[in-house]
Amino acid sequence: MKLFYAVIAAALVLAPLQVHAQGSDLLKRGRGALESITRTVPSLPGAKEEGAALSLSDIAQGLRDALKVGSERVVGQVGAQDGFNADPEIHIPLPENMQRVQRALSRVGLSSMVDDLELKLNRAAEAAAPRAKQLFWDAIAEMTLDDVQAIYKGPKDAATQYFRQTMSDPLRETMRPVVDDTLQQVGAVKAYDTTMARYKDIPFVPDVKADLSDHVLERALDGLFLYLAREEAAIRDQPVKRTTDILKKVFGAVS
Repeated sequence: MKLFYAVIAAALVLAPLQVHAQGSDLLKRGRGALESITRTVPSLPGAKEEGAALSLSDIAQGLRDALKVGSERVVGQVGAQDGFNADPEIHIPLPENMQRVQRALSRVGLSSMVDDLELKLNRAAEAAAPRAKQLFWDAIAEMTLDDVQAIYKGPKDAATQYFRQTMSDPLRETMRPVVDDTLQQVGAVKAYDTTMARYKDIPFVPDVKADLSDHVLERALDGLFLYLAREEAAIRDQPVKRTTDILKKVFGAVS
């Protein structure tokens, strides 16, 4: 009888331990499954804490916010008066063949005519730049999840490279009418005709032709993309540039 009670007592003692062991095993397996799922979600490169991860929707929203904020800043900057003209990094010079005209007219005291034409080219770019904002935002909205992941995991100017490849032609098409109209309104076309007439009065100078619209468009796009790349890198690197909660969440882990 004593042996029976001893067996019962042992069973009562060991049963909770066995249940606890089974529960611990289930908990371990559950944690393992969770870690496996987490590893399948794209995570921040160089995240501060091991196992830190973000959902793909977080990354997509954060990246789109970053690009919208960055493109708005850039367009506002270069689209203001003197945004191109007073910025030595993106100031639009005369077309290369027109610089020959500039040198020739300078020798006869008429350099101011060419300087005025150069100013008008920059004014045309400043007037056309705001048209780019909606195009950037439309392209951002149309990015696929594959695009998002490639850009997010890419170099600091990955989005700018993407925009250059996909948007250069639409940007030229949208901005060209503004450039053409502005060149007319600010007197650039008239200034060009007058300048060329005076140039041709100079004996023995070679013939020169220039497409002002194409020149302004190419240089305007160069300026937009230059500063867009810098904004993109700054949002990735500088906490002060992250002006929304999702930007802080997505890019904060790599700062």
